[in-house]
Amino acid sequence: MMPTIRTQRTMYSQPLLVLLGVVILSLFTQCTPKKPLIVEELTIAQIHQAIQNKDCSCEELVQKYLDRIETYDQPTGMNAIVVVNPKALEKARKLDQEFIETGKLRKLHCVPMIVKDNYDTHDIQTAGGSLAMKGSLPPDDAYQVRKIREAGAIVLAKSNMAEWAFSPMVSISSIAGETKNPYNLEHTTAGSSGGTAAAVAANLGTIGLGTDTGNSIRGPSSHNALVGLRSTLGLTSRDGIIPLYLRNDVGGPMGRTVEDAVRVFEVIAGYDPADPLTENAQGQVPKNYTQYLQKDGLKGARIGIMKALTEIGEPSEEILALFNQAVADMEKAGATVVEVEIESFDSLRQNQWCPMFKVDLENYLASLGESAPVKTLDELIATGKYSGYIENNLKYFQGIEGDPSADGIKCQDAYNDAHRIAFRDAVHVAMDENDVDALIYPSWNNPPAKIGDFSGYKGDNSQIISPHTGQPAFTIPMGYSTGNLPAGIQFLGRMFDEPTLIKLIYSYEQASLHRMTPKGFGELEE
Repeated sequence: MMPTIRTQRTMYSQPLLVLLGVVILSLFTQCTPKKPLIVEELTIAQIHQAIQNKDCSCEELVQKYLDRIETYDQPTGMNAIVVVNPKALEKARKLDQEFIETGKLRKLHCVPMIVKDNYDTHDIQTAGGSLAMKGSLPPDDAYQVRKIREAGAIVLAKSNMAEWAFSPMVSISSIAGETKNPYNLEHTTAGSSGGTAAAVAANLGTIGLGTDTGNSIRGPSSHNALVGLRSTLGLTSRDGIIPLYLRNDVGGPMGRTVEDAVRVFEVIAGYDPADPLTENAQGQVPKNYTQYLQKDGLKGARIGIMKALTEIGEPSEEILALFNQAVADMEKAGATVVEVEIESFDSLRQNQWCPMFKVDLENYLASLGESAPVKTLDELIATGKYSGYIENNLKYFQGIEGDPSADGIKCQDAYNDAHRIAFRDAVHVAMDENDVDALIYPSWNNPPAKIGDFSGYKGDNSQIISPHTGQPAFTIPMGYSTGNLPAGIQFLGRMFDEPTLIKLIYSYEQASLHRMTPKGFGELEE
């Protein structure tokens, strides 16, 4: 007897329903919206977590940052970006495919980075802020750029800077104009890495690279509520960075968190045969630096206040109040804070600068080969393509003939010059005698100056010790003064003692959490 149709349905309904349920569940899972990724204050660890969770592809993330650049840079007048990498999305797609194939993330996998315009990038213009260098494509990447790219980072854009890195106060270039502070667009970012600072502060990139001859990582970081790391001279390579005074120049990260800055620093630190100074780094680099991100790093620490640097010039009462509160916060976190004086400090800090720009610049231009837009400082000046505020600087260096060494300073020797060794030794002796792990002082004793007010340049403490002794100095946010203007506190350490500084600044960051997004640069609507 043939079964009825009804019987047939009864016989097959159970497996069919199961199969149908599996299909529906699969479709529902595929169509479930991804968890929205908030770019504002996004960290490297969060990027990697989002990629692993499939909340966001690298391509989608890069597009979000590109949209922020388009929305917030020129339209607000902040003017932090010189040029966007036209192949950023292509690179992101390749990183997405790599993750699909390997299931692994590199250390800086899909980290969109803002790179200062004086770092060589073989595929993106490197002009040092100079209209005379517009369109210059170096033959290869700077060492630090190569290392971050090998680690999976994306050079998202090149940032504006003080032309030829001349100014510690402003970031004005003939190629892009002036960068303004995203926390208050009526104020400066400081110089010369102000473009990187403003872009990272406003979340136009995850983190950035700046350079520091005297102030230029730490000043802009201080003015833009960032963490800025100037490491020990010789711990990171200067190869492929347009120099100001090569004997003082250090490149390094500028980020919104200590952890992000340390993650980048870990990638760029170490020996580079192209920079002989980094021979001093051999044997000085630990297995990793992230191990020193210790929340209780201030517990049991001894910190020295450099009172000589809190009293220079006309310190702002607001800045000093923030500094005193930072000291109290450190003590609450378990640190002992004492005052420290450096013997013969005023005399040792004198006559430390070497006017090496002409020599260093022309050596750099020679490294570009025949494609260099100009080949000498004389040719550069003859073009007339420079900002008015740097004319006196250019002509001063033009007038220096031969080796500028003077007053016992051996300008060509960045490491073993007796003058700077004496200064370094005096600082180390004071630290040892007081048994302190670091010295602290406000990065600037005064708030950021107003745009156009060159007389407002006062209070810069960054140029006094570290650039001349070669010691590491890190700045970190310590609060805000009137007008929503950020202020930073600086930690100075012994040579190659970055591990101790990382412990201290991470612990202070976690105890204070001063970092805030600038108003008016919030999350974009989808």
